[in-house]
Amino acid sequence: MDSYVDERDYGLLEKDRYTFLVLRRIIDVDCKLILTDHERLIVCFTGAPHPVWIWTPDDASDEDYEKAYRLTRKYDLLDGTHIFNVKYELADYFIKRAAEDDQNLSIKMNLYAYDCTEAILPTSNVSGHISVCTEKDIDELVDFLDVFHEETGVDRKSIKEYQQDAEKYAKTGRLYFWVDEHDKKIASCQYAPTGDMASLNLVYTKKEYRRKHYAENLVYQVTKIAQDAGYTPMLYTNADYVASNACYEKIGYVLRGKLCTLG
Repeated sequence: MDSYVDERDYGLLEKDRYTFLVLRRIIDVDCKLILTDHERLIVCFTGAPHPVWIWTPDDASDEDYEKAYRLTRKYDLLDGTHIFNVKYELADYFIKRAAEDDQNLSIKMNLYAYDCTEAILPTSNVSGHISVCTEKDIDELVDFLDVFHEETGVDRKSIKEYQQDAEKYAKTGRLYFWVDEHDKKIASCQYAPTGDMASLNLVYTKKEYRRKHYAENLVYQVTKIAQDAGYTPMLYTNADYVASNACYEKIGYVLRGKLCTLG
């Protein structure tokens, strides 16, 4: 296994461009672990608290799965503190193999990958407007990040780390708020480009403003901004959140792939 990626790996991930778009983006950054044979297996871990991504082809064999399992054990990734984003077939294999080693693994989240080639204007009529996040909004963004990650239980960090993330996001000019008529920031959403696609994330609405279509309108606006910039927008959702998935589908998002979080 090599500890670097090249054009062969990019070609492999292109075949799963929806479900593994985030993996395609993070293999280009400074990662704690990169392992690839450039043909059947890619393992990538940027570092805590983020998940370990494991890519395998659709026609993967038990031999491929066993290789992935042994690598995760070798690098102490099965120590109970890590989660994995993988295809369902690999998840099934890991669960069975872990049980043989007296470990308990289970699927923690079912994920859908959507893209949007043509955004559909929401029919809901809401007050307020979209506003790009700037440096003056960093303190409020830190609060959004803190509550968002606490509620989802994913990628939780310290306030200092959220501060660093907020400063970085503000500089990109790609994070947006929905601001109501009282000038209160009530929802957030950003897009992150990778190649010709852009993943939407940090979609969050404050509790007291939910079910009032603010997120629907904000996601639509950010989707349009990403499309106008030349990208095809995509996003991941928790497959069990029926209401939010219906919201995305209503504004033009189409289900393209499925994967799961194993832990």
